[in-house]
Amino acid sequence: MEFIILGCGSSMGVPRPDGFFGNCDPKNKRNFRTRCSAIIKTSDQNILIDTSPDLRQQLQRHKIKKIDKVLFSHMHADQTHGINDLRSFYIQNMKQINVYADKPTSKYLKNTFSYIFKSYSKEYPATLKLNKLQKNILTKNRNKKIIIKSVEVQHGKVKSNCFIVDNKLAYISDVNKIFSKDYKYFKNLKYLIIDCLWYNYHPSHFNLETSLSMIKKFKPKKAILTNLSPVLDYKVLKKILPKNITPAYDGLTIKL
Repeated sequence: MEFIILGCGSSMGVPRPDGFFGNCDPKNKRNFRTRCSAIIKTSDQNILIDTSPDLRQQLQRHKIKKIDKVLFSHMHADQTHGINDLRSFYIQNMKQINVYADKPTSKYLKNTFSYIFKSYSKEYPATLKLNKLQKNILTKNRNKKIIIKSVEVQHGKVKSNCFIVDNKLAYISDVNKIFSKDYKYFKNLKYLIIDCLWYNYHPSHFNLETSLSMIKKFKPKKAILTNLSPVLDYKVLKKILPKNITPAYDGLTIKL
C-alpha cells in the first residue's frame, strides 16, 4: 500500500501563475509545487484525496490509470476545481465514480459543477455519484480490511476533513485548529502529513511554529509539512527542521 503526495503547494502553487517564486530557489526541483492532492494506492483500489486544479498533470506524472473513489477534504477551489479531469476515468467503463464529501462541500460541488452529477443528454451523462462522507471509509489491501477515518478540523471559516489511513498515517492538508477531543486519533502515528503555509500567523492555516508544536504534541515517527507557499524554500526548511520532520515535495511516496 502506498500514499503518494501528488501536490504539496499552497492555493496558487509554486511558482505562482505569474512566475513568482518568493523565497524558493527555482534551481531546486522540489520547490516546484502543484496544488494539494494525494492518492492512496492499495492492491484493490486507487482512492484520490481532493481534485486540485493541477490534477491532470499529477495523474499523468504518476501514470494513474484508474480512480475508484474520491474523498474531498473541503470546498475550496484549490481542492476541487480539477474535478472535471475525472471524466476520463468514467469513459473507461461508462460507470459513475463514487465521490464523498461533507454537507457544505456537497452543496458547493452540486451548485458549481451540476453537469457532472446530472445527465443533461446522452452525449454528456453524469460522470460522478455524490455520497455523504462517512466517519469510516473501507477498502482492502491484499484481503486485509483497511479503514480510512475522516476527522473534522477547523480551516478558517469552514470545516475541513483530514484522513487517517489504517491508524498509521494522518493527512491534514488544510487546518488552523484541531479539536482537543480528536487528539487521540493523531497520537503516535508512523506518519503525520500536516499543513504548514509559511512562517507568520495565518487565520486559516498552521504556520511553521504551530505545525511544529502539533508534531511535538502528537509524536509521530515522521512528520511531513505540506501546503507550502513560495515563502518556504525546501533546502532552507530542511536545514532548520529536526531529523524526523521534512518538507513535502510533489511525488513523495510513503509505503505503508
